[in-house]
Amino acid sequence: MRTHSATPVQNGTLWRHLGKAVVWVSVLTAAGWAQAQLAIKSLSATNQAGAEIVRIETTQPLTSAPAGFTIQSPARIALDFAGASNGIGRNLVELGQGNLRSANVVEAGDRTRVVLNLNQAVNYKTTQDGNVLLVVLESPAAAAPSGSRTFAESGLSDVAPLANIDFRRGTDNAGRVIVDLTNNQVGVDIRQQGRSLLVEFMSTSLPEGLRRRLDVTDFGTPVKTVTATQVGDRVRLLVEPTGVWEHSAYQSDNQFVLEVREVKADPNKLSPGIGYTGEKLSLNFQSIEVRSLLQVIADFTNFNIITSDSVTGTVTLRLRDVPWDQALDIILQAKGLGQRKTGNVIWVAPIDEITARERQEFEAAAQVQTLEPLRTQAFQLNYAKVADISAQLRGDGGTSSTVEGGASARLLSPRGSVIPEPRTNQLFVTDIPSRLEQIQDLISRLDVPVRQVMIEARIVEADESFGRNLGVRLGGGRAGDAGNVRNNRINFGGNYNQVTNGPSLTDSPFVNLPAAGLQDAAAATFAATIFGPSASRFLTLEISALQSDNTGRIVSSPRLITADQTSAVIEQGVEIPYQQATSSGATSVAFRQASLKLEVTPQITPEGGIILDVEVNKDSPGEVLVGLVTINTNRIKTQVLVENGGTVVIGGIFRSEEATAENKVPFLGDIPGVGNLFKNRSRSSEKRELLVFLTPRVLAESLSAR
Repeated sequence: MRTHSATPVQNGTLWRHLGKAVVWVSVLTAAGWAQAQLAIKSLSATNQAGAEIVRIETTQPLTSAPAGFTIQSPARIALDFAGASNGIGRNLVELGQGNLRSANVVEAGDRTRVVLNLNQAVNYKTTQDGNVLLVVLESPAAAAPSGSRTFAESGLSDVAPLANIDFRRGTDNAGRVIVDLTNNQVGVDIRQQGRSLLVEFMSTSLPEGLRRRLDVTDFGTPVKTVTATQVGDRVRLLVEPTGVWEHSAYQSDNQFVLEVREVKADPNKLSPGIGYTGEKLSLNFQSIEVRSLLQVIADFTNFNIITSDSVTGTVTLRLRDVPWDQALDIILQAKGLGQRKTGNVIWVAPIDEITARERQEFEAAAQVQTLEPLRTQAFQLNYAKVADISAQLRGDGGTSSTVEGGASARLLSPRGSVIPEPRTNQLFVTDIPSRLEQIQDLISRLDVPVRQVMIEARIVEADESFGRNLGVRLGGGRAGDAGNVRNNRINFGGNYNQVTNGPSLTDSPFVNLPAAGLQDAAAATFAATIFGPSASRFLTLEISALQSDNTGRIVSSPRLITADQTSAVIEQGVEIPYQQATSSGATSVAFRQASLKLEVTPQITPEGGIILDVEVNKDSPGEVLVGLVTINTNRIKTQVLVENGGTVVIGGIFRSEEATAENKVPFLGDIPGVGNLFKNRSRSSEKRELLVFLTPRVLAESLSAR
């Protein structure tokens, strides 16, 4: 934080008072400087034997080496001095020594962070000599590049397992994820992914006991869950916080600590607006000239500010801990001013003056376009169609080669024209050079091969049926001739084998409940005839039984290849004829399809997944009713997101039918044991299952280009 103070003075002596003003920057600390026992006294850099050495002197010896980490882009080394304060008196120390550019000393909370700004990322090591900490930097040639943000560059070729992953609650309800590493050379990459934090440990493995998801909601910290997974040769830690939070991370020897804390709003501070990222400062001025105030901001930001001669007036303001770019916007809005930024130069002028200047520039550019000579350039298209590209250049859907005026999306200038040549798939564009460059950039983006997707569907139909029928026929009669006569009859599937010993018989059944057939198969029967002692009367008994077991499976696997976001259809089947009446009263023959059909439209997402708009039909001829063939239909239509090469079940139908039936003679069929001679029974069950699988695969560009 940088604070500026001023008292009301006359304009003639304002600059003299501003020259005596003290500009300082600080960050609010948990304890005041007066109470801190450990402080950083000085910071300097030297070059010894070709190596850059940073010398950090403290008021008393350090009890332990400071925790540190490196940042690759921009190249920085950060060291955290626990319990120390900034005793240098300023936040920026210019070094200008080889790879060292400068150093920032910032006090935050209960520690002070020293950030070394480098030209190129390198490794480092620290040594302590009394009250002096020496930071020795490696040469840039010896440093190996790594991820976007690493705490220690990995120099190991073998994969090292993590020792432990733990979660604790820190001060101010902060959530602390503590990871014990095997050694201090493990590279760590931290980045924010959406509303979550993603931490990756390079060249490491995750033991089975640590592959878990920790639900830490009950700790009362901003962290909700911590999930540890193995991805290739690295361990990925996904931390999901809630609310408004900020994070910090450091590594001490073999222990890595990620701390997530809640951002608490200070009611005395002016909250930064969206998009303001400048360093915070505080301003407290009364009746200060706007031009002088802009000079103060220029000194703070190291930006070059050019102020128009028409900028006048004074302003009284008090801002506390506000990003400097937000403070500049507040000052400009209060005085009706605007700004134009070019590189590190900011031009400040009244809004009307800036608007008039921009209008003049636009009018001059438009006049140049009307006078600039035209040029013709030919564009050879490889994948796109010239008719589509020419319509986009003209900004309409017409086929005319020249359209004056054009629509709002027209890329050609009013003097430009385009001639498509479908035979050679070339475009001949005539326009000013600046528009030709824009057209060439557009064509290079549109004339690219479209990725292709192969979609394979598997439709599995499984049938299982079971049936069992039992029946009986019971009868009797008088023998045609006296004597000891016996007649036995056995029937299997309707074929009778009869053995007769004696005269013919007259059979009159009085219980006729045989077993019914199953699937065109007749029931097997066993028949017997028993004569009485006088051989003049007989009793016939016929038992019929049939059991049927059927299983079947039909697998259909249509597959096709189509371009990204292009619909494709594959179909196979038969057409079934049927008669229909015409308007004249006669009949005609029409056809209805019973086919296997797959219709799909894929869309490849930027993350590599595939969104499928899919419709699957599986029809087949069914039973014949009233002389007409019915059609069994199975259809599914849905949209699903599938990973590349993954398989998903998009739908399924399971149907189970069970039936039992019993026919009997009243009263007699209820007699235990003997009642079975006066009844027949049947039992059937049928199960049908339909499953539809989809497997999309994005084809390699080398394969799709062949």
